[in-house]
Amino acid sequence: MVSIRTAAPALLLILAGCVTGPDHKPPEMPLPAKFSEGGTKINGDIAGSQWWTAFGDSRLNAFASQGLSQNLNIQQSLERINQAEAAVVTAGAGGLPSLTVSGDNTTSGQKGSLRTQTGTRNVTGGSASVSWLLDLWGQYRRAREGANASLDAAYSSVDVARLTYLQDLAKSYVNARYYQALVSIAQENLKSRRDTLSLTKFQLEAGAASRLDVVQAEGLVNSTLSTIPGYEISYRQAVHHIATLLNVPSATVIAQMQGGGKQPVFRGSVRSGVPADLIRNRPDIRVAERNLAAATAQIGVAEAKLFPSISLSGAISPSYIHNTGSASGSLTSWSFGPTLNLPIFDGGSLRAGVKNAESSSREQYIVWKQTVTTAVEQVENALSAVSRDAQTVAALHAQVKSYQEALQLSTASYKDGASSLLDVLDAQRNVTSAQQSLAQAVQQSALDYISLNIAIGAGYVPASKANVGQVPAAAPAKVIKASVKKAS
Repeated sequence: MVSIRTAAPALLLILAGCVTGPDHKPPEMPLPAKFSEGGTKINGDIAGSQWWTAFGDSRLNAFASQGLSQNLNIQQSLERINQAEAAVVTAGAGGLPSLTVSGDNTTSGQKGSLRTQTGTRNVTGGSASVSWLLDLWGQYRRAREGANASLDAAYSSVDVARLTYLQDLAKSYVNARYYQALVSIAQENLKSRRDTLSLTKFQLEAGAASRLDVVQAEGLVNSTLSTIPGYEISYRQAVHHIATLLNVPSATVIAQMQGGGKQPVFRGSVRSGVPADLIRNRPDIRVAERNLAAATAQIGVAEAKLFPSISLSGAISPSYIHNTGSASGSLTSWSFGPTLNLPIFDGGSLRAGVKNAESSSREQYIVWKQTVTTAVEQVENALSAVSRDAQTVAALHAQVKSYQEALQLSTASYKDGASSLLDVLDAQRNVTSAQQSLAQAVQQSALDYISLNIAIGAGYVPASKANVGQVPAAAPAKVIKASVKKAS
């Protein structure tokens, strides 16, 4: 027959291995074997891909590197790692023993003709109390598991912040150069239209033109002048936003951007990989998966509250009493014993907590699926645009060249008196419109290239001990396996 002294520790060891709630399993969902306009070649680790260098713009390269260490949103996300690290300790602390020690000293006496105590009384005492809630059902182990998953999500959130910064910076830079190009186009066309105005005034004096021709030429000059301030305002706003992203005064960026610069142009191709690559390379998908793991762990925390809990507690309180002129001595009291809590009737709140945790876990699974499907859509949209942008830019280059030739011919014909001023003004409008359309197409091509690289999860610097400071790196999140369904 097994004695209670032998059976009790064995029972505790068995119960210590009990963990309520389901274990987290990496989610799965069917994905096509390739993007609709992509290839079948798998992408490797593209986290360190500095895709913005393909523009060949040294100023953009410097901004991108500078902001990765100075951007305030990134710095906020790094601080959240510290918070998540502390939450891991807090989550597991409830399952560990706690010890509290205190001490005190009191001196007392009496004065007056009615005093009953003839001397001074000194009482010195202390106490030490210990308590330990036995984690029989794994409540705190699940809580720590969930906190570790949230810590993983915090690390991936840093990567999300870096991707967001790179996208915002690169697009703002492209927009700034675009508005600079529009200002340059307007100023170039303004010079041409002023030359036309001067020619028209000369012909008016020679009797070969009317006052109406002069007024029309003046109107086109003033129309061009009116567009320049709007372009400059938009340029300034883009530069101010770049300064905010870099966490530097706007005057610094304005000085660096002065003198103009060519619009960023990407020439080449982007390897988009396959949809399954997104699960590994997109940090927002990893965040969603880790949030799902944390929500799943909370089911175990909620279920553990349905079962009885046992806590062990004890205390010891030594004291020493010294009386001047009378007896002195010491006294030590102690106590120890277990406490059993049985949740018998709670109005259904504990079971409602379990249902709430289960629903939250299912919601996070749906969020994960939506994040994956949205990522696939973003890649396919950007891939479709990038593959066609070059055709648009090439056609507009040819259009600008044709309209410029038409302007030269119409101007020469107007000088010879073979055509009217309206032909020249129409040709000038066509040139301006074509040049603006070309600048916009070059801008859109660059924006689509940026969107594609962000969509495939390229270019962020993984959060690690090297770039987080004193925060130790969390264990890497589990690789999520997705079932791949071949596209028809």
